[in-house]
Amino acid sequence: MSKVWFVTGAARGFGRAWVQAALARGDRVAATARDIHALSGLTREFGDLVLPQRLDVTDRAGVFAAVAAAQQRFGRIDVVVNNAGYGLFGAVEEVDEAAARAQLETNFFGALWVTQAALPYLRRQRSGHLVQVSSLSGVVGFPLLGLYQASKFALEGLTESVAQEMAEFGVKVTLLEPGAFRTDWAGVSAAHAEPLPAYAGLRARLEGHENTYHHGDPVASAQYLLQLVDTPDPPLRLMFGRNAVELAVAASTDRIRTWQRWEQIAKAAAGD
Repeated sequence: MSKVWFVTGAARGFGRAWVQAALARGDRVAATARDIHALSGLTREFGDLVLPQRLDVTDRAGVFAAVAAAQQRFGRIDVVVNNAGYGLFGAVEEVDEAAARAQLETNFFGALWVTQAALPYLRRQRSGHLVQVSSLSGVVGFPLLGLYQASKFALEGLTESVAQEMAEFGVKVTLLEPGAFRTDWAGVSAAHAEPLPAYAGLRARLEGHENTYHHGDPVASAQYLLQLVDTPDPPLRLMFGRNAVELAVAASTDRIRTWQRWEQIAKAAAGD
């Protein structure tokens, strides 16, 4: 049986590759983007299989209307992919209030609004799969990405709760955590804080750092997203990327060692 998808951030990168792969196998997709003209090629190629919608995920009312329109058009929603987002580069000290709020409005609150809009349909039909596009940066901390990571760490915590709340209704939930891929996340889609001279040394040390990791192909990842949503018992977390698991395991191991090293004080702090 074909699936019905609702995908945000479908204009380019992961979103575009995943939407095209779903449509190519005969699924139906409500594809959203801030610029609806960027979706015109999908309509020409796939016709009525696709419902293109203009959507800014920071508009909560607009999100609820878009999800309702998808439900009305296709009769159900099987897969929700919260993909819309962008990177904000800068040391924590460098990021001003407007940039910080904008980052969280899109990456976290945008995903929250889509989640809240979709869950009633999934819950009532007692099926469906919510895929939250987090990041390796939602698990591992890196310098000059503090606000971006804050948005993804927040999404991770939110999604852990959602997964437990939805379990009794048969709704599956997965955090997808990509590492480095050839998208424009660090290109035209990115925002940059005004740099301070104090961090020039750090930036110099990190220059070229992105070239030390394999940059994956978003198109190649599509078949594995399809495999994920077709799996009867999908994982809560799945990483994409050649180095992603290695880096996450190293960071998690370090956390465990730290907790264990300070366990005596942790227990003593309870005072009983």
